[in-house]
Amino acid sequence: MFDRFRPTLTGIAATLLWAIASPSKALEVKISPPTPQLGDTISVLVKTDDPSSTPTVKVNQQEQPVFKNNDQYRAFIPTSPLNSPGKMTVEVEGDNTTSNIGVWLKNRVFPVQRITLTGSAARPATQLELDRVAAFKNLVTPQKFWQGAFIRPNASRISTGFGVRRYYNNVFAEDYYHKGVDYAGGYGSPIVAPAAGQVRLVGREDEGFHVHGNVIGIDHGQGVLSIFMHLQDIEVTEGAMVKAGQRIGTIGDTGASAGPHLHWGLYVNQVSVDPVPWRFGAID
Repeated sequence: MFDRFRPTLTGIAATLLWAIASPSKALEVKISPPTPQLGDTISVLVKTDDPSSTPTVKVNQQEQPVFKNNDQYRAFIPTSPLNSPGKMTVEVEGDNTTSNIGVWLKNRVFPVQRITLTGSAARPATQLELDRVAAFKNLVTPQKFWQGAFIRPNASRISTGFGVRRYYNNVFAEDYYHKGVDYAGGYGSPIVAPAAGQVRLVGREDEGFHVHGNVIGIDHGQGVLSIFMHLQDIEVTEGAMVKAGQRIGTIGDTGASAGPHLHWGLYVNQVSVDPVPWRFGAID
């Protein structure tokens, strides 16, 4: 979501929105990006006078996971194309103080695409597949494994961007959006891990992964997860730790796929977000 025109998530101090809860600066909050758009991951950094007391962060009354980050705390607020644009209220409580911050979520226009699936590519998901993938997406590991900006998982051109709305076999998919970025590489094109993490999901088409095909899920920690779909080869095992840039598999055409490509999806707190900002802005 913003290869060309969005600011980095932690880069220039001028892009950060500051909120100070009292003249003594007992509670300091930084929100970035200051003008997010649909699909962005909003980073909330909190400094308190009492480092032993974990603050709480809520958006529109919904509490978000908070993790210690050096001498401060951080929470992520994921947004998606299904959110309503407009004002969001971020409530931060700590140091016996509550700060309410208004953040405006900008609208974004997503293109529409028509996909035709036939034969085995049109099979419905199995219960095994649904359960395994849901368990993976619900992971919120306290450890932070990634360092710096994420890297491109494949060198091929992007064929479909994040957030695209779709007709499948001439039927519009309601409440659906393309939950990732597709890379149009050929069979056997290498896939690398975009960031460090632990492999927490390995599934294969012949085991019942009819939609995802051969799939790998990497837990980057603190509710940040990558999923790689439609693979030809899987070159890692479940439970293994991987480094950024490490080869994990190759592009294929398995599952609900209309041709060889890699689907890379990024999830934050169970919500599919645009991976692109994570490649152009380091969140440390």
